[in-house]
Amino acid sequence: MSDALVIIPTYNEIENIEAIIRTVFSQEKVFHVLVVDDNSPDKTAQKVEGLQNEFEDQLFLLKRDKKNGLGLAYIAGFEWALKQSYGYIFEMDADFSHNPKDLIRLYNACAIDGADVSVGSRYVKGITVVNWPMSRILLSYGASRYVRLVTRMKVKDSTAGFVCYKREVLKVLDLTKIKFVGYAFQIEMKFKAHKKGFKIMEIPVIFKDRVKGKSKMSGSIISEAIFGVINLKLKSLFDK
Repeated sequence: MSDALVIIPTYNEIENIEAIIRTVFSQEKVFHVLVVDDNSPDKTAQKVEGLQNEFEDQLFLLKRDKKNGLGLAYIAGFEWALKQSYGYIFEMDADFSHNPKDLIRLYNACAIDGADVSVGSRYVKGITVVNWPMSRILLSYGASRYVRLVTRMKVKDSTAGFVCYKREVLKVLDLTKIKFVGYAFQIEMKFKAHKKGFKIMEIPVIFKDRVKGKSKMSGSIISEAIFGVINLKLKSLFDK
């Protein structure tokens, strides 16, 4: 049994999914994995099903009917996790941009060092991003600076998708009221945890761009983040 669940959302990750699962399971600490697949045409879900006999009671699969946003995939995963007994629930990408070796560091930040939310941060110790074009680095770093300016939240990498939540955080946050499904989902989750008074700790990690598969970034996702942050801040003022 494990007290920690790693949620990996997938859409067309057939090239990465087996390797990332095996790497998570090779860590010194025991982690369980929940893959949330959005009906990938490349049969990612079928690949996971083929691995479940090998990793019985460690590897789980949640299949959704269609691709309708990263945020909704994670919320489905969170709701599944809260029905179980996991104390620490992680977000992680399937494409190795997040190094599974850092899972234990995020875990320790919450389990030992007193954080309620730990964030694998690209910007807490300079800029630790590998293989991204400069335009994308500037966009991501600029977005995080923009979020800090608007929300007054001290988190330097608010758009990070490598995160550990204590169970209590997800229980307190009303997941049914999370509005954003794309890039802004990560910002909204951290902002609402911050507003509830939870301690957020950033852990420096090296972020590497994917080698296999295609990025899911799009203009609409970026637009949602830009305008969504203002909406979040204004709504928080009226919620006081």
